[in-house]
Amino acid sequence: MIFEIIIYILLAIGVFFNVLAGVGLLRFPDVYTRLHAGTKCTTFGSIFICGSVILLGLKTWYQGSTDGSVLAIHTAAALIAILITNPTGAHAIARAAHRSGVKPVGAVVDELDSKTEKKSVKRKTTATKKKNTTKKKEAKK
Repeated sequence: MIFEIIIYILLAIGVFFNVLAGVGLLRFPDVYTRLHAGTKCTTFGSIFICGSVILLGLKTWYQGSTDGSVLAIHTAAALIAILITNPTGAHAIARAAHRSGVKPVGAVVDELDSKTEKKSVKRKTTATKKKNTTKKKEAKK
C-alpha cells in the first residue's frame, strides 16, 4: 500500500516537471532559455518517472516475477543514458546556435561574443599601459 503511494507520488512529480518543460518550450523567447527548460525539466522529470518504474519493477520482482528485475535494470540503464545525453545534446545545440549568430533575447552582456572579448582585451592592455607609464614617471623622479 505505502509502496504504491510512493510510486504514484514519484509519477506525479515527474509528470509535473515534464509539463513544466512543455510550457517552457512554448513560453520562453529564445533558443537558449527554451533549451534550459527543455533539458533541465525533462531530465529532472525523467529521474522521478524512472524512479517510479524502478520501484514498480522491484515490487514485481519481490512478488516473485523475474520480469520486474528486467524492468528495473532496463529502466536504470535508460536513466543513465538520459542523464548523459540530455545535457550533452543541449550543450551542442546551444553552441551551434551561438556559432550561427543567434543572439539571446534581452541579454545585457554576452561574454562568449568575440567583439566583447576584444573590447575586454583592449581595456586590459590600456590599463597595463597606464600602469607602466606611471611606473616610468615615478622611476624618473
